[in-house]
Amino acid sequence: MKTALFIIDMQNDFCKPTGSLYIPGAEHDVARLSTFIDTNSGLLNAIILTQDNHQVMDIAHPGFWRNGKGEFPAPFTGITYADIVSGVWIPRFEKELVLQYLNALDVQGEFPHTIWPEHCLMGSEGAAIVPEIMNAVNQWASQGRFYQLVVKGTNPFTEHFGALRSNVPIDGAPETQLNVELVMKLKTFDRILVAGEAKSHCVANTIKQLFAYPDLMKRLVILNDCMSNVPGFEQIADPIYQRALAMGAVITNSTNINL
Repeated sequence: MKTALFIIDMQNDFCKPTGSLYIPGAEHDVARLSTFIDTNSGLLNAIILTQDNHQVMDIAHPGFWRNGKGEFPAPFTGITYADIVSGVWIPRFEKELVLQYLNALDVQGEFPHTIWPEHCLMGSEGAAIVPEIMNAVNQWASQGRFYQLVVKGTNPFTEHFGALRSNVPIDGAPETQLNVELVMKLKTFDRILVAGEAKSHCVANTIKQLFAYPDLMKRLVILNDCMSNVPGFEQIADPIYQRALAMGAVITNSTNINL
């Protein structure tokens, strides 16, 4: 049975207590997943990592926005289409594009728009995969194997929670469109183990995007003890995980899976 380990956004800004968008408990997820890789190295046929990357001036960062007093929104502020129309929050760039984006989030049933602390800035230490995971991956690769890194989030005008595409793809911006190569890669495996951060956001939306491929959903094994939620958003993704189970995915712990 060909098995892939699919690691979502295990980066310093999410997983280290000093990270700008630290997810409580993520350092323990890292420790468990690193141990899992070391223990099962010979049974993992592939490792695929995703890496969130952002511009400083990003639609989900405070500096992109102002209110009528010229103030930035605080991290974790929600901004809606109506907020822009009424002038509660004013995008500093591409207002019409931003209006279309927020409207599309509603129409397509995506997560509401949230402002995050500046995080995973391109080229920064915060954007790097945590050393513990990279050490385990490099040890696995030293046996003559090759891991894959999928970069996402670089377009500043759309969020990119899921690994397969941005929340709202932008015409003419291929980095926001469906990653067909990644989908085809995943289809070559009999079993796909999923771990990473955050359970409530990037992991959940990756799984949601996989709903379009029922055959892949039946191959998913979600390592629940190797992911944690963003505080305050613990329930937002519950329907996604419930549907994943209904479509044949398995949710278990890394210590319980039999490879």
